[in-house]
Amino acid sequence: MRPRLPTGLYSAAAIAMLGLLITSCGGPRPPSIIATDHSALSTMERVMLNASACWFKSSDPAFTGYQLSPELNSFTGRPRILVVDKKHPTGRPSLVVQAEGNPAQLQAFGPMMNGASGGRITGDVNRWAAGSKNCN
Repeated sequence: MRPRLPTGLYSAAAIAMLGLLITSCGGPRPPSIIATDHSALSTMERVMLNASACWFKSSDPAFTGYQLSPELNSFTGRPRILVVDKKHPTGRPSLVVQAEGNPAQLQAFGPMMNGASGGRITGDVNRWAAGSKNCN
C-alpha cells in the first residue's frame, strides 16, 4: 500500500510552479544595473589611473616637476596617492589625495592645493572619483 500525501500539498506545489512559469514568461525585463564600486580602494584606483594618464603621461605643465607615488595598499584603510618632487621623491609630498570608507570620502591636501592648480585638482579628482575618465 502506498502512502498518500495530502492533496493540498500537490495543489500548493502546482500553484507555485504555475506562478513561476507565468512570471518568467511575462514580457521584457528591465535591464540590470551594474553599480560602480564606491569603496575607498576602488575609488583611489580610478583616481590614480586617471591622474597618471592625465597629469603625468600627457606631460601636463603643472605636473612636470613631479611624479606620482601611489600608496593604495594601506593598512590604515586610507588608500592614497602622493605627488612628490622628482628631484626629492622621499621628501614631503606636494599633494596627497586619499579616500576612506564606503562610499568613499575623499580628501586632498598639500601645497599644490593652495597654488594655481588647486581648483583644477579638486575638479579632476571629484570627476574621476565619480567614474569619468576625461582629462579636461
